Amino acid sequence: MKYTVVRTFQSEALKDSGVLQDQIIELDGDAKKHYQGKKMRLVRFWDSINNAEYEFLTNNFTWKASTVAALYKERWEIETFFKHLKQRLKVTSFVGTSENAVYIQIWTALIGILLFKYIQKKAKYDWNLSNLVNFIRLNIFVKIDLWKWANDPFFSGKPPDKIGQYKLF
Repeated sequence: MKYTVVRTFQSEALKDSGVLQDQIIELDGDAKKHYQGKKMRLVRFWDSINNAEYEFLTNNFTWKASTVAALYKERWEIETFFKHLKQRLKVTSFVGTSENAVYIQIWTALIGILLFKYIQKKAKYDWNLSNLVNFIRLNIFVKIDLWKWANDPFFSGKPPDKIGQYKLF
């Protein structure tokens, strides 16, 4: 994105809150046609938890830069949550579209995620969450001891005794 910096705000309070830059900009290039004469605000933020730098573009000039960064960061968490729902639990569309139906489906998906996370944490085998979900989805109607299987999914022990087995011929 091409832009021209109109004004830069700097203070130690900004850097203490993780804000690297707070600038008022005007867009250049193709975007200038659509935003001719309109100023935007660019906030660069350092997330020390994820060791990542983010840039947020807004037209809100009244909030503090740290508020803009925190708001967009929280919004990103919501986006990540719904991406998680769609990918891991295959909630690609809602069966019902009323407010209550959507709430029920989201709560059901959340309970499902919690159950899968619980199995993942308690199992002795080092499961990747998406693999665990897929394996359980494939074996949902197989009658097995869930914890034995979760702890040792590829059965590294001795084979079961053949006592009680019938010969086929």
